[in-house]
Amino acid sequence: MAKHIFITGGVVSSLGKGITAASIGLLLKSRGLNVRMQKLDPYINVDPGTMSPYQHGEVYVTDDGAETDLDLGHYERFTGIPCSRQSNFTTGQIYSTVIAKERRGDYLGATIQVIPHITNEIKAAIRAVATEGVDVVLTEIGGTAGDIESLPFLEAIRQLNLELGRGNALFIHLTLVPYLRAAGEMKTKPAQQSASVLRSIGIQPDILICRCEKHMAEEHFQKLALYCNVPRQAVIEEKDVATSIYEVPLELEHQKLDDLILEYLHLQAPPAALSSWRKMISAIRNPTHEVEIALVGKYIKLRDAYKSIYEALDHAAFSYETCVKIRLVQAEDLEKKDVAELLAGADGILVPGGFGHRGVEGKIRAIEFARAQRIPFLGLCLGMQCAVIEFGRNVCGLAEATSEELNPKAEHQVIALMQTQKDLKQMGGTMRLGAYPCVLQKDTVARALYRTERVDERHRHRYEFNNTYRDQFAAKGMVFSGVSPDGLLVEIIELSEHPFFIATQAHPEFKSQPTKPHPLFRGLIKAAMTHREETPAA
Repeated sequence: MAKHIFITGGVVSSLGKGITAASIGLLLKSRGLNVRMQKLDPYINVDPGTMSPYQHGEVYVTDDGAETDLDLGHYERFTGIPCSRQSNFTTGQIYSTVIAKERRGDYLGATIQVIPHITNEIKAAIRAVATEGVDVVLTEIGGTAGDIESLPFLEAIRQLNLELGRGNALFIHLTLVPYLRAAGEMKTKPAQQSASVLRSIGIQPDILICRCEKHMAEEHFQKLALYCNVPRQAVIEEKDVATSIYEVPLELEHQKLDDLILEYLHLQAPPAALSSWRKMISAIRNPTHEVEIALVGKYIKLRDAYKSIYEALDHAAFSYETCVKIRLVQAEDLEKKDVAELLAGADGILVPGGFGHRGVEGKIRAIEFARAQRIPFLGLCLGMQCAVIEFGRNVCGLAEATSEELNPKAEHQVIALMQTQKDLKQMGGTMRLGAYPCVLQKDTVARALYRTERVDERHRHRYEFNNTYRDQFAAKGMVFSGVSPDGLLVEIIELSEHPFFIATQAHPEFKSQPTKPHPLFRGLIKAAMTHREETPAA
């Protein structure tokens, strides 16, 4: 039977439960255990697919096409363990399932209540991850202890702890120990109150992990142990790391958190194998080069909107012992201001995905600058579509080239709505989602980067390259280096006469890992390093 670890948070949101959970997952996996990870979100949306990036950050897509919370990106990046639809459940999903069962008559006339029907469905969602061969399931509960919307999830894990029996479940509570600069001291009271909230609903934390910006003194450890009813050795400090979030697992291992977890769950495992991780951390701390990438986006005011892209750029830079600086450029600014001035000195330009009209013309102008000035360029999803529009307008002579999304009445819709999307009446979960195969053509940059003929990349889009224009674009020098196996969908484009100009309809950032950087991002960073070396200093 799989063991279960439940991770809750207290005091404030954005403490880093996702990174903490991912770090624990990495530590347990590095000790030879078969681990699965899961996030339970208390919002009523069925999934984050229709939520604004400004409210929720990026929507992370799994291989099986689930639109999920961005914390699943942390899980996959840290552990290398693929997530699935079973890895993320929301209040909306849980209630939708229960209501559907009630409408079918599955409950045989019972009055449907939060307890036991909603909590039973939550427990079923947790048990669904504990498949044969799984040693440990880590389940992160979104929100903060005391939030009214989180109560059904907390009640469900309280019940499940009893059903699993002693030694088969473990509660880890992440809380905040703030430093008050005016008083010049750290305060443990918020953490005490947070643990008290959990105890009031029947959950006793077994391990307390304390987020803090300064090291805690022994008196703080002792006070937290006493007032939170946790053994002193089970109070773990999680101080802000100096360089990278990828240092967190090593800090937790140093405090023997993985040993403590194994002891609580009565598990035996060999020592952690983290040599490649330590080597990667060394590269982060001691870079020998530096490059600057201009990220031209629509949602740059919220860093989490492009979380996986930032991480993928870092991963690629690590592999070259390079520090990457990201220059955030608001796409709309490029429509009003001088493009050369805003992008001057950038060693590479990346244009990410997005939806709607806003900022698109700015992205197109950035791509034109990258092409004309021979600056390394990588386009993702909408970034590829904008590259196609720019090429159509400025190279193929199609002055009004555009996307059907932007102007459904335009003469030259070089980007068109996919046939499978034309009769849909529902927004959520209806895009082309998940991993799809792509065949890479010989003698192309894409083939050289991937070093294989066929790849699978994750997608999240409704529009595609309009094949009516394929011959016309090819005649002007655009290379269709990646296509679907049936040859009907253009997945990757590139320009052979450019030092590095490549764009993909996919979201390769979702498959990048710190010790396995994605080939396209490695290509961009390498090209940016070359560009920097060959460009005279201003």
